Amino acid sequence: MQTKLNGAIMAVKQLSDTTINRIAAGEVIERPASVVKELVENAVDAGATRIDIVTASGGKSLLRITDDGAGMTERDLQLAVRRHCTSKLPEDDLMDIRTMGFRGEALPSIGAISKLEITTRHASEPHAWKIEVEGGQNSDIEPAALNKGTRVEVKDIFFSVPARLKFLKSDRAEATAITEIIKRISLANPTIRFTLSGSDRRSLEFPACTGDDADLARIGQILGSEFTKNAMEIEALREGVHLYGYAGLPTFHRANSQHQFFFVNGRPVRDKLLLGSLKAAYSDVLSRDRHPIVVLYIDLDPHQVDVNVHPAKADVRFRDGQLVRGLLIGALKSAFVQSGFRASTANTNSAINAIRPMGQNAGFNVHSGAAAHGAQGHTTSTQNYSWQNSSNRPIVQGQIWNAADIPEPGETETQLGLMEAASPYHAPGLPKGAAFKSGQDGQQAYQFVDAPSADARAHGHEPTSDREHFPLGAARAQLHETYIVSQTKDGLVIVDQHAAHERLVYEKLKEDLAKSDVPRQILLIPEVVDLPEEDVGRLEERAAELEEVGLVLERFGPGAIAVRETPSILKRLNIKALISDLADDFAEFDSSTRIREKLDLVAATMACHGSIRAGRRMRPEEMDNLLRDMEATPKSGQCNHGRPTWIELKLSDIERLFGRH
Repeated sequence: MQTKLNGAIMAVKQLSDTTINRIAAGEVIERPASVVKELVENAVDAGATRIDIVTASGGKSLLRITDDGAGMTERDLQLAVRRHCTSKLPEDDLMDIRTMGFRGEALPSIGAISKLEITTRHASEPHAWKIEVEGGQNSDIEPAALNKGTRVEVKDIFFSVPARLKFLKSDRAEATAITEIIKRISLANPTIRFTLSGSDRRSLEFPACTGDDADLARIGQILGSEFTKNAMEIEALREGVHLYGYAGLPTFHRANSQHQFFFVNGRPVRDKLLLGSLKAAYSDVLSRDRHPIVVLYIDLDPHQVDVNVHPAKADVRFRDGQLVRGLLIGALKSAFVQSGFRASTANTNSAINAIRPMGQNAGFNVHSGAAAHGAQGHTTSTQNYSWQNSSNRPIVQGQIWNAADIPEPGETETQLGLMEAASPYHAPGLPKGAAFKSGQDGQQAYQFVDAPSADARAHGHEPTSDREHFPLGAARAQLHETYIVSQTKDGLVIVDQHAAHERLVYEKLKEDLAKSDVPRQILLIPEVVDLPEEDVGRLEERAAELEEVGLVLERFGPGAIAVRETPSILKRLNIKALISDLADDFAEFDSSTRIREKLDLVAATMACHGSIRAGRRMRPEEMDNLLRDMEATPKSGQCNHGRPTWIELKLSDIERLFGRH
């Protein structure tokens, strides 16, 4: 079809190869990281066992990828820089792709927008061969020196299309993007050694991993040991689709989704179906603004997935998407159940860091609240920490000290004991200048300190050694009417009573929902809740759904809802707050949201309002019963919002805090 441009009729013509390559480069090559991806994938397809990447200026001025793969012959090298020439489609079957690349566009596209040099040697050749491509113009092939494999250098990316340069980010941002690409490819290929170096970065090396745990070892190299300690192993197989890998506990999460890795037949992808399925699986164990950490692999027949739907091959299309979605969600939820009440070790580490003596932190000054610095202005070192030299050391048994002798804030005093340092801030009613003595006689000084909210021993409920052998131990006390402290055989556990009971109530409601039998209680006097008319309409429209979860309500005139029945499991329920929150939830629901998902969201809101609240004093037997229920309930390691329900401090951790190790 002819086109009219500036009043002139433009005839149809064949584009030049250079223009075609530049157009293709615009689709395939977005930034230096795109070049790295294409070249490293070629190295993987060549059977390399070691791949070295060197960058400069974030890859803008230099990219060099060297591998020890099969290399190319002189003939192959000549064809490799031409469009649509590839060795990866032996039968020309686009539905049977078993390699990373297949289109034959990468090298000519890179050569069209940069200065490209390829040196390669095949085992059958007497020496290596080299070709250069600059702005789409190919040089003659020349003999070169190279032991084995292939070396590709890309210089001055986008020099032939300078308008593209202004869309690139800073050197640091581009270097970071390259690092992320290498991490993803290395996770898919644990048996290959990767090195990443250059003048614009700190060197990285991922040694090759072997054995049955090669995947886990590589994951540890990329994500760290913290993830491997807090990961659940995932393994599922259905109708020829094999899912395996590792997923973080719901209490081990991040603020963004950058730590979610999916691989389909060894290919890193960022597919909407997989990301949506992951979000659905974690929906009732994780807050909406937090993201899980996962490394998951999916292997299936290449004919069951189309990888030719995106220029950069970042998206895929499954022939049976619902099969993959169901497999992923089912496997993850099964892993949640199997993990029981397990919670992230990161919670324990955070607790230890929070209560670590100040002498173990960076030179904190008690009086000024500022970091204490040495003569050179550097923070005090903590490498040689000793509790005997700590400013927080305990006073010696029998030592007499007088609060009147303690300097006022702002005065200098070296190596003050904890009690001396705290004296200027003594509690109300404690006379200034009073003398105290450590040891048994000195305990009278602490009579003003509040007792625990509830004490198991005070009620003749002394835990036996048998109960201490339970995973969550035996309840010993309740603090601030919010936290339960229990003793285990080798440490102590602190439980958030509201978060824990919220999860128990939620799981019970879901269990009753599955049986379509949620016990209800009739209110003696219906609760009338005033709401905006639009909220009343939403609730009235979904009255049948709410009845399924045990909440019976009806319109009570204009702008009001009458609640007549509530789930019997919800005690001391604030009905007005519950109805208001449900109205807000329904306002956010998409009309396409499945009924089961809606019911789960309603159950979660009801569980939050119907659980034991912070501020309620619990009896010792109630505390013990709560601990036993947690041990028997799946997913009880976190509440419905993804917050941890308990943390554990081992005796060894506590002893380390007090300098006993």
